[in-house]
Amino acid sequence: MKFRFARHTNDLEKIKFFYIDILGFKLIGAFENHNGYDGVFIGKPNENWHLEFTKSKEIITFNFGDEDLLVFYPISKLEFDQIQDNLKAHKINFIEAKNPYWNENGIMILDPDGFRVVMSHLKII
Repeated sequence: MKFRFARHTNDLEKIKFFYIDILGFKLIGAFENHNGYDGVFIGKPNENWHLEFTKSKEIITFNFGDEDLLVFYPISKLEFDQIQDNLKAHKINFIEAKNPYWNENGIMILDPDGFRVVMSHLKII
């Protein structure tokens, strides 16, 4: 089974920069003006998952809670440290998770749309 997480955004360029340039994911694909939508596919090559972000003329109001998270598990300490260094270089603050489990087992940040993202160090080799 493959997995896609799809979400609309009001600023596709900020989202691309955040997930690609700061978090280190890759642009896997993109489309323009498909029934009024532009979009990108972001993830890691040769994995069974990716993120899809779309944008249209519609401006949306985001509706999410403190427990709505995207959780990623970098595969090495080097990858985790690089992400952490990128976050600090771009002055992206770590935030406190509502669930203390994530404070103990990773770092939490907000993406440009305000959604919570966790980088966990649990699976690091």
